Amino acid sequence: MKPTLSVVISAYNEEKSLERCLNSVSNVTDEIIVVDNESQDKTVEVATKYTKKIFSAPNQLMLNTNKNLGFSKASADWILNLDADEEIPPTLAKEILTIIRSNPPQNGFWLKRKNYSFGIWIQHGLWWPDRQIRLFRRGFGLFPCIHIHEYIKVDGVIGELVEPYIHYNYETVHQYLLKIDRTSTSEAITLRELNYQLIWYDAIRFPVSDFLKIYFAQGGYKDGLHGLVLATFQAFYSFCTFAKYWEMKNFEKQDIPLAHVSSELTNRGKEMRYWMLTGKLTESSSWVTKTWLRIQRKFVSLFS
Repeated sequence: MKPTLSVVISAYNEEKSLERCLNSVSNVTDEIIVVDNESQDKTVEVATKYTKKIFSAPNQLMLNTNKNLGFSKASADWILNLDADEEIPPTLAKEILTIIRSNPPQNGFWLKRKNYSFGIWIQHGLWWPDRQIRLFRRGFGLFPCIHIHEYIKVDGVIGELVEPYIHYNYETVHQYLLKIDRTSTSEAITLRELNYQLIWYDAIRFPVSDFLKIYFAQGGYKDGLHGLVLATFQAFYSFCTFAKYWEMKNFEKQDIPLAHVSSELTNRGKEMRYWMLTGKLTESSSWVTKTWLRIQRKFVSLFS
């Protein structure tokens, strides 16, 4: 018998995106399971066009719990986990069917995710190739439900597919800000559970570190204005995480000498200077320019 495939989707107020997602898998899956997280729109109505297996669960902060619920309702040999704003192109659907029918030794697979934000495919930074574990044998994979950005934990060997799937990530700034509010709360709760020692300079280091990593180290600048805005948003997200954790600690007072703040900002400025030079070094094709940039970067490193 041919191996079977279940698609499991957890959704909240996704009437505008869900049909696109379900339509992309309707011809390749043996079973569709939708977990509705107390949607207030027509999400359930859209889901009923494609499946009768619709389950309701509370719209809790740790939504991976609801995804695990969907996994427990699946009956096929393999499970493909999707969000409602994602889509499986025909090339990937074909690859998935080919791989599961080959009786592979792996129990799960990484899939590359193409993120579209504010109208374009974001090809650098955190957003590409953005590998996610989404395909796994039933009974061999679950979310740990510890952290909002966690991966599915698979028992056994994990492989990787070639073709990517599509994620229509953010279409509006409002949508992005709503997600920041939710995810930063979850991140702050994680810091609290880890009993992280809150120090004032984290209000600077958290956002600056994320911006430098995404915009310079991971090449976000190559995505133009989109890359700049997204890297800045990520920095803001990190700051919100800090601020919410501070709130959880009852806005504890910390006296900060102005000289310490000045020193911290100066050091972060040197760090930014280092990464700016690194970016220019990567982009330059002239050996003379490269040599001069290396000298400048070495100077920054020595006096940081």
